[in-house]
Amino acid sequence: MNETENREDLEKDNTNKNNATADGSNDETAESMTEKSAPADAPLQTPEELLKAEVAELNDKYLRLYSEFDNMKRRNAKERMELMQTAGKDVLLAMLPVADDFERALKSFENASDVEALKNGIQLIHNKFLNILNQKGVRVVESVGKDFDVDYHEAITKIPAPSPDLKGKVVDEVEKGYTLNDKVIRFAKVVVGE
Repeated sequence: MNETENREDLEKDNTNKNNATADGSNDETAESMTEKSAPADAPLQTPEELLKAEVAELNDKYLRLYSEFDNMKRRNAKERMELMQTAGKDVLLAMLPVADDFERALKSFENASDVEALKNGIQLIHNKFLNILNQKGVRVVESVGKDFDVDYHEAITKIPAPSPDLKGKVVDEVEKGYTLNDKVIRFAKVVVGE
């Protein structure tokens, strides 16, 4: 056979295949022929090559997951830093009106002649300040007359108890203690009777 005869035979085969698939009579034969022709076009892969391809695919997945995890860690660290920098923002915003009240009180000292009114004004500002602290979860540790408790008190000194019932109890408070949501943020500095 020469080349022209081979081409003519191939063209006839292709025409027969197209006709058979066009009228739907030979769908299975067309599919089996395309399946047979596909492996002939692609080179056969050895098990080693298949494993290498699988390893490459798994490495790619690993690198993508690692990269995603690393990005998440960086994002979380950045969010944590931002949170730490602005953590006290709401407390500070609540304190600004108290600072404004103190400024007004200082201005009123210049022209005031009634000391009682100034005293009442300062007392109002102090109460407002304590209310804000209370709203934020800060509580004063009650100390005077209570049993000395190392979880809440820091003893500065011991003095002889003025009465027998004050032995081992707090006689005086030098500096108040505070808790934030039931956790001590500052111990009360106290004088204990012995």
